[in-house]
Amino acid sequence: MATRWVEAGALRVAYEESGDPGGWPVLLMHGFPYDGRAYDAVAPVLAAAGARVVVPWLRGYGGTRFRSEATPRSGEQAALGQDLMDLMDALGIGRAVLAGHDWGGRAACIVTALWPERVAGLVSQNGYNLQDIARAQEPVAPEDERKLWYQYLFHAERGRAGLERDRRGLCRLLWRLWSPEWAFDEATFERTAASFDNPDFVAVVIHSYRHRFGLVPGDPAVAAVERRLAAQPPIPVPTVTLDGDADGVLAGRGTAGHARHFTGPHEHRVVRGGGHNLPQEKPEEFARAVLDVRARG
Repeated sequence: MATRWVEAGALRVAYEESGDPGGWPVLLMHGFPYDGRAYDAVAPVLAAAGARVVVPWLRGYGGTRFRSEATPRSGEQAALGQDLMDLMDALGIGRAVLAGHDWGGRAACIVTALWPERVAGLVSQNGYNLQDIARAQEPVAPEDERKLWYQYLFHAERGRAGLERDRRGLCRLLWRLWSPEWAFDEATFERTAASFDNPDFVAVVIHSYRHRFGLVPGDPAVAAVERRLAAQPPIPVPTVTLDGDADGVLAGRGTAGHARHFTGPHEHRVVRGGGHNLPQEKPEEFARAVLDVRARG
């Protein structure tokens, strides 16, 4: 598929589109440190089922660029959610199925929680993916704290410099740690790693991992969205949540306590052998979740 671009809010978004232009819309949202290549095996399955499949590159990744040098290079959750809403508007998509993992799952959850009338169904890896920033300084279990070492590293200038110096080395390590049963090869990694060469990648990533702990201010342009997210709004649309039982960053915590956030039809599935990048590791299971939630919406 050829890359397309569209001006949407603060961004000129790079995206790929496949399937029937008049089909049921689905947006597939990638996370950190991944990109749209995570959906290469998912998109054809959905397109064959009649979907209009849109796979965008998030702010700071690949060919997506900020439209103004003056825009803060924010990676906060409100910015990701607003970006997704702006993209839907720019593409003329009134209502869609949203699916994502990691940062992309967070964007999908945000749009679903704040603008549920725009969402026909949701697939979210790792459950209710909104950050509770007011409680960010509350410790979790020691085993789970250990898995967050990279976030604490990014809080310091040493971490920013390390990511700048060796983006591929650090991100390749995270791929291995987070998906210990996924035998990806170097060519697979490199196809995604090219997206980390985006000139805003480091700034957006560092801001994301500092903002979620309340260490830096957010972008005033999305402050109203961030205030709404502080209330931890429920998700009322049909939802399938996924966890990989080999997820090296979140498997210890799981999402068992998230059910209260889903006030509409909700099913949780655990994917055997799956790590933190389920759409690329287990595309059949991820695509099935999208098709199932679409049937319920």
